[in-house]
Amino acid sequence: MINWNVPPEIVSFGPIEVRWYGILFATSFFLGFLIIGWIFKIEKKSAKDLDELFFFMIVGTVIGARLGHTIFYDPIYYFSNPIRILKIWEGGLASHGAAIGIFAALFYYSRKKPDQRYLWLLDRMAIIIPLSGFFIRIGNLFNSEIIGKPTAVPWAFIFSRIDNLPRHPTQLYESIGYLLIFIALFKIYRINQEKTTPGIILGTFLISAFSFRFLIEFLKESQSDFEKGMIINMGQILSLPLILLGLIIIIRLKANKKTSSIKN
Repeated sequence: MINWNVPPEIVSFGPIEVRWYGILFATSFFLGFLIIGWIFKIEKKSAKDLDELFFFMIVGTVIGARLGHTIFYDPIYYFSNPIRILKIWEGGLASHGAAIGIFAALFYYSRKKPDQRYLWLLDRMAIIIPLSGFFIRIGNLFNSEIIGKPTAVPWAFIFSRIDNLPRHPTQLYESIGYLLIFIALFKIYRINQEKTTPGIILGTFLISAFSFRFLIEFLKESQSDFEKGMIINMGQILSLPLILLGLIIIIRLKANKKTSSIKN
């Protein structure tokens, strides 16, 4: 078993702290920027749009993730202390809220870019989102948060900053899963590139990422007190609509393909 007592701070200057989570979060956006830049070059899109696109992505991700945590996991506390909503550095970001924020931000962005249709954007962004998930979950590991349930498996982590119980390292489980999903989606794009069927990457991402998230939640400790005793927790409840959306997209694509082949 692994005794995990790594501090979340890399270095501090008085009240200012540089944390692993922040560095990893920034790294995810930097690598995503490089990958989307490569895609824009292949598909002959304007590189000048990249800065604006990622501005919308960052804003949509952060605002959506924060509001998602506020509304879905602890609304009474935050609505009683609204100033706390702005204190993102205290922790509390929900991936499902981030997904909603990204959908909204890209919709607004695409309305100003006729050469970058909404579904086209969602497909490309769906490639890099699991990569971001990989880095963010590693950041959660450094923060000793989103911990797993007690277990006797030999690879269990003892989060000594929390308790002395061996637990599932669910942060690692998720990070590895998201990395594999990223590799698969990137491979799908590499094979087809600009000829990729619109919606196929988005649908595959929604089904794979949130089905995996749904299953991993069974190994996690509850993030909020109200989840205790629930058959499925809030993370699983929020995953179901996104899985359903992915299934609808894939089913419609197959139906359209079948109809097209019949006509031909």
